[in-house]
Amino acid sequence: MSKDHSEEIYPVFDQIINRSDKEKLLKQKAKVIWLTGLSGAGKTTIGASLEKELYNMGYLTQVLDGDNIRSGINRNLKFTEEDRLENIRRIAEVTKLFLNCGIITINCFITPTESIRQIARDIIGTENMIEVYINASIEACEKRDEKGLYQKARAGELKNFTGIDSPFEFPEHADIELLTNNQSIQESTHQLLQYVLEKIAY
Repeated sequence: MSKDHSEEIYPVFDQIINRSDKEKLLKQKAKVIWLTGLSGAGKTTIGASLEKELYNMGYLTQVLDGDNIRSGINRNLKFTEEDRLENIRRIAEVTKLFLNCGIITINCFITPTESIRQIARDIIGTENMIEVYINASIEACEKRDEKGLYQKARAGELKNFTGIDSPFEFPEHADIELLTNNQSIQESTHQLLQYVLEKIAY
């Protein structure tokens, strides 16, 4: 009797060094720090700033955002509802691989609805994920918009743009909220750093 597909695959995982051993090697606890918020709220800027702080403290991290994901693994996806779901599903699966390597992953994605965020939590595991709401008003985001994306969206040149003709739902399960309307990047980074340090300390 032939083996089914799962029986052929699962034994491989028994041969791979497990996450806890890799965390021991790296002297850190792997976590996924998932930053959600409107375009222009400061997700990637804060994520990159946090990474520098953690790097200087000896932590191994990886930042994922729209630029390095949609230019590669997800370059075939558009911004329809179906493609947004697939975008996050793929990101979450890639993130899970980093997690199992003991790496702290900093994800900077709009992740606009609760159902989409739930996809990420289901794949990654709620216990592995720190959800961060980067809270900025749409007015503040438009002022920071160097690429002119909001202007194009309001002119009808960009369809399904979050905050204009596509919804953004307030995160119901955020572990921490950063109010970037009034906080500097340094202040927001410091607040987030203080929150995550005890979660990743080995």
